[in-house]
Amino acid sequence: MVLLHLRVERVANRQSEKFTHSCTMADRYQEQLQQDSQFLCAEQRVGTELLDKLVLQLNRIYPQILTDREAQKFRNLSVPAATRLAELLSHLQGKGEEACHEFYRALHLHNEDLYLSLPTRVYRRGPLFFLCCFSIALGLALLHYHREGKIVTGSVLSCTTFGLGQHARQILLSCSNSGTKME
Repeated sequence: MVLLHLRVERVANRQSEKFTHSCTMADRYQEQLQQDSQFLCAEQRVGTELLDKLVLQLNRIYPQILTDREAQKFRNLSVPAATRLAELLSHLQGKGEEACHEFYRALHLHNEDLYLSLPTRVYRRGPLFFLCCFSIALGLALLHYHREGKIVTGSVLSCTTFGLGQHARQILLSCSNSGTKME
């Protein structure tokens, strides 16, 4: 009986730890969106076209996040885009964690460069990410000069595409696949 009681108590403790961990994870996107809101609203980084795409994505794919009526409100062209964006971000924060997460997914889908330049994304990479990128670039340069212009292709170049923009990634992978020397 005592063993059964201890086992039940352990399971309850584990579940409460998981719940506490999921609550801290759940607040993550809302907090990030709150931090990124000022960046997104500044200097008209999100234009009318991108805002329209984001609203349509949230409305059509996730109607529980953005209803038709709300989507019409945020697509109203008589209201400046900066105002509509600020209201949309505030609205999504009020809707909860899932709405904020889906906003980030839509932003990543429609404008990867803006998504990767968000303050919370740049911060998440940290100094280790940049050190790794520098190390890979230095290693490739050393390989290039050490082998008299013949560069090792394949998996080395494919691995370096992690974290690059879409255009740079395509160029690097095409060089990797064709086996040409980069000059």
